[in-house]
Amino acid sequence: MAQILYLKASPRVGRSHSVAVADSFVAAYQELHPGDPVEVLDLFQAELPAFDGLLVNAKYNILHGRPHSPEEAGAWRRVEELIGQFKAADKYVLATPMWNFSIPYRLKQYLDIIVQPTYTFSYAPDTGYRGLVTGKPIMLVCARGGAYPEGTLAAAYDLQTAYLKLILQFIGFTDLRWLLIEPTLEQGPEMAQEKRRQAMARARELAREF
Repeated sequence: MAQILYLKASPRVGRSHSVAVADSFVAAYQELHPGDPVEVLDLFQAELPAFDGLLVNAKYNILHGRPHSPEEAGAWRRVEELIGQFKAADKYVLATPMWNFSIPYRLKQYLDIIVQPTYTFSYAPDTGYRGLVTGKPIMLVCARGGAYPEGTLAAAYDLQTAYLKLILQFIGFTDLRWLLIEPTLEQGPEMAQEKRRQAMARARELAREF
């Protein structure tokens, strides 16, 4: 039995291409693995602490081996809860749109919360950085208004997949699986719906191998 953590990073409930396709993927996976629990975390509804001065100081105290103040320790408990939830999963599904060529701010906030020294990565002067979330697959369902095929000039604008690949590999992921829905805007609604239908069919196929 595998625990699935399904992260939704779009506020467009009912209209999100990324969530619709990821929902199809998760539904197909559950049909094949009915005993595997799926926990859904909607990042636009979740209680995510602001990563402000208090938490920044707490993070750097960890980096420098210093104890937390009582105020920092209290604030840090919510960070540890979210990290614990994240690390408890065996498999991950992430649904996210592209916003301004990158990712939504709530997804960035969540990543800023869970990417922490001694929890999801470590550092040693002799070996450098090492990711601590290893041996787990993640399915990344990414919707984009335009198309950014590799090898084209447009690919340079795709900071969505570039950043997700970098930060997830930094914390230890090596099994990253991608499902892109593009374009969802620049060629009109009919093309968007066709790309969505194609991606949902592909999602059901990929679920068999997850």
